[in-house]
Amino acid sequence: MSTPRIERVSIPPERAVGVWLIGARGAISTCVAYGLAGLRSGALEPVGLATEIEPLRGLELVRLDELVLGGHDVCTRSLTDSASELVRGGVLPQDLVEGASEGAAAFEACIRPGILDGPDVGLADLDPRSAALGSLPPREQVACVRADMEAFAAANALTRVVVVDVASTEAWREEREEWSDLASFEAALDAGSLQPASVLYAYAALGAGHPFVNFTPSRGSSIPALVELADSAGVPHCGNDGKTGETLVKTVLAPMFRARALKVLTWQGYNMLGNRDGEVLKESAHRESKLRNKDEALRAILADPSVHTGVGIDFVPSLEDWKTAWDFIQFEGFLGARMSLQFTWSGSDSALAAPLVLDLVRLADLAAERGEGGVMKHTASFFKAPLGGGTHDFGRQFAELGRYALERR
Repeated sequence: MSTPRIERVSIPPERAVGVWLIGARGAISTCVAYGLAGLRSGALEPVGLATEIEPLRGLELVRLDELVLGGHDVCTRSLTDSASELVRGGVLPQDLVEGASEGAAAFEACIRPGILDGPDVGLADLDPRSAALGSLPPREQVACVRADMEAFAAANALTRVVVVDVASTEAWREEREEWSDLASFEAALDAGSLQPASVLYAYAALGAGHPFVNFTPSRGSSIPALVELADSAGVPHCGNDGKTGETLVKTVLAPMFRARALKVLTWQGYNMLGNRDGEVLKESAHRESKLRNKDEALRAILADPSVHTGVGIDFVPSLEDWKTAWDFIQFEGFLGARMSLQFTWSGSDSALAAPLVLDLVRLADLAAERGEGGVMKHTASFFKAPLGGGTHDFGRQFAELGRYALERR
């Protein structure tokens, strides 16, 4: 497939770092684009950006006005259509959208048709060019994706491109033998073995030396073959599944119960969400990918197999970008007294995720700048299923990030 010409974006003279977003017209990317414009103009405060508070703000991070946006998407709707939905839903301010129209147009000009994942054939408003790309042999898919990234870098004289997957959750895939090491994976690609789109994006990025961030529950760079590739090539990567809401609260509360020697008997959660991500999660195979990460962190912290845990997800269209999560916790205290705690979390997932994406881009760029390849273990606090393992306790995870920052100032 031919690669269309990518227009140059107006950038500051000092340096420019590309942010290549997989799912570029989705709600998270839309909040990233307009939020970034608002931060640059001074219309917004950097609320929600961990890299703007100590000790992270003391690092030599890429400036927000040095970031250039581009990406892939499989849908035909425009970025302005996505922005209009978020304005109607009370997430994006109308005046911010109007003031950022020029930057939004420049971003839209840098969005290319992405890879349609096999199980997603038949979903609404899909770009036929993405379906055509998804039908090619995997080596050709990778070549097309990589060509788009390289054209973007060349057109904008970028010093680096950080690739971030913020696409909707893919259908669950069981582990494959061909994922066990890089040689087996390369052989499978040569043989034409179909792969999840997230894996192909990660392979294309890492193979080209671009840091990779997987904000989704999809496989991405987590398979052993790509962990090996990142290590051998010295390219930083991190993931999986951004921790923005209910699970964030769980990983703060659960250590409290352990620290006070209170016995948790039941921790049951229920989620309602709208928007396209919620629509995708209606499908059982996609929902399974999401639920695995949402419950695993809690089980790992409590470390008690007798605890009943569960999470449910339902699609509620009228909620649009707002997600409501309700959790019920029953626990046993001294004298066997049974007590309970309940909490309700209601928030815009995209508005919560967007600043974290910017944080991770800046940290990935810093790691690459300093020659730190492989898994970025210090970013564990951002994810439900952090690569590299370790604790799920948010307090301990964030302390590790702080130590990393202090050591590199």
